[in-house]
Amino acid sequence: MYFDGPLSRQELGPATGLSSGSISNVVTELAAERLLEEAGVVDSDGGRPRTLLRVAPSGALLIGIDIGETRVRVELFDLSLTELARTERLLAQHGHDVERIVAHVRTGVAHVLRDAGADPRELLGIGIGVPGIIERDGPEGAVVHGQTMGWSAVPFEKLLRAAVDIPAEVPLFIDNGAKTLGQAEMWFGGGRGTGTAAIALIGSGVGASVIHGGEGGTLDENQRSSALEWGHTTVQMRGRRCRCGSIGCLEAYAGAEAMRERWQEAGGPLPADADDETALAALLAAAFPPPGGAAPDPVAVALLDETAECLGAAVADLINLFLPERVLLGGWAGLLIGPHLLPDIRRYAREYALRHTGARATVEMGRLGPDAVTVGAATLPLTDFLARGGTRPLPPPPGNVPPPRWAPSPT
Repeated sequence: MYFDGPLSRQELGPATGLSSGSISNVVTELAAERLLEEAGVVDSDGGRPRTLLRVAPSGALLIGIDIGETRVRVELFDLSLTELARTERLLAQHGHDVERIVAHVRTGVAHVLRDAGADPRELLGIGIGVPGIIERDGPEGAVVHGQTMGWSAVPFEKLLRAAVDIPAEVPLFIDNGAKTLGQAEMWFGGGRGTGTAAIALIGSGVGASVIHGGEGGTLDENQRSSALEWGHTTVQMRGRRCRCGSIGCLEAYAGAEAMRERWQEAGGPLPADADDETALAALLAAAFPPPGGAAPDPVAVALLDETAECLGAAVADLINLFLPERVLLGGWAGLLIGPHLLPDIRRYAREYALRHTGARATVEMGRLGPDAVTVGAATLPLTDFLARGGTRPLPPPPGNVPPPRWAPSPT
């Protein structure tokens, strides 16, 4: 019902394989928990009108958080992933100091709950997208290895759990930001209808995810997704030094931070303290002036052509390695450069990819805009909620007994 609703009880029979009695019982229980609601009546062929049911948007709350390169964005959503409140905290002055980012998350969560007049006990969970590699096997929960941010084995889940003022039963879900972007695009954006897609996140840095299995917009237990350190694949032998310490990385050419540095090194007219977003906008304006304006700056044009070739070659690697049907370009910088560079990126991808794999893959822009990572982060608790049959977190019992995390499923 979440993806295909509203549906009638009669339509739920063939969709689920359940008897009409079982459907009636489950619908009654879910409606009592405010997770389902009526959504109008439709006429049937010669029979009684049928009542439509849908997942109730007001039935629960979700929070999605994007720990980005330039800001921390926190958004509160209802169960239909309609935004209820948002706030942003800029990172430029203090970089990726862990304690300050934890403080931003703490105040951001409090801000959106207060802004919406929301009860934190209605939260199904908080999803957080972060740069880097995530490990979950240790006793402290999710640990983040973010080399380009200076994070080494940061016990991020433990730090957030101690700092953020939410009920103890509300779970935290921490994953790579490129992966959360990919899930959002698969469910609601450019990945819908594909079995395998590669989704690129181009911001100050560069990352990607690949999602295999299932058609976009469905909850498929066989779906597999992987976050890739795509930005640290080599595109230039003996090339530029990357902030990861290696040389010739894609990120050293296609990340917004690297494009700013290259533009400054080439004599681009930028203030020394220009941030990545200001610098990238200036670079694009120099290369693609409005009609009737100044001539295109040849240095800016050459710099962006090199960027397009590096991205096209790296996209070809994704195509050859993972055989996606679709490659999507997203992230705030990707959304800025894409309208200008997409034809060249496609051309270079065709030149560098194998003919067969290149011919079956399309390269397109992501469709969800700059909020895609926060939407994808909110799908992390939503995925868990749907996979468990619509069960809510339980409050911890008194004493030292470890709490059961979820209530029994109504099904």
